[in-house]
Amino acid sequence: PKTGEIMPAYLFVAVLPASAYPFVYAYGDTKISNWIDAHVHAFEYFGGVPKIIIPDNTKTAVIKPSLVDPVLNRSYSEMARHYRTTLLPARVKKPKDKAADENTVGNVSRRIIAALRNRQFFSLYEINEAIKEELIKFVDRPFQKMEGTRRTMFEKIDKPALQALPATKYEYSDWKETKVQFNYHAEY
Repeated sequence: PKTGEIMPAYLFVAVLPASAYPFVYAYGDTKISNWIDAHVHAFEYFGGVPKIIIPDNTKTAVIKPSLVDPVLNRSYSEMARHYRTTLLPARVKKPKDKAADENTVGNVSRRIIAALRNRQFFSLYEINEAIKEELIKFVDRPFQKMEGTRRTMFEKIDKPALQALPATKYEYSDWKETKVQFNYHAEY
């Protein structure tokens, strides 16, 4: 508010595909710490953990994409292990692997970002509070071609299929490989 400098915000979008129940959260960058924090927030929002997560092939999640044996970020793998879930990255240039997410991103653009486009925010907290309000409206909006809402479908289909949250939240940690120097010291 003091300088008028425009800061970018990046949206993390997750969706449970059977009910099209979305989670949306804004961050100031796309670093691994925010990527993992977004997953932790999503699991808490859903009230459980899906058995399989299909992430995009972003460098934050997938170090080396491969159809047979992708190399995942170590911190991301540790987070998945903590929540007892499997990471199955989408194939490169295959949006059909994550069609529900692609559709949800379009809906988020039309229903949430468009609704907030003329507002000014001075913190990520303000943005996330506004997103939360619009997200409630979006999930309670009736479907056009079938009965119910995203929330009712979530309660009926997805919520019973989620695994329980572990007793403790995942704590982010950085992993770094280093060489032990000739004097037996390692950089920390």
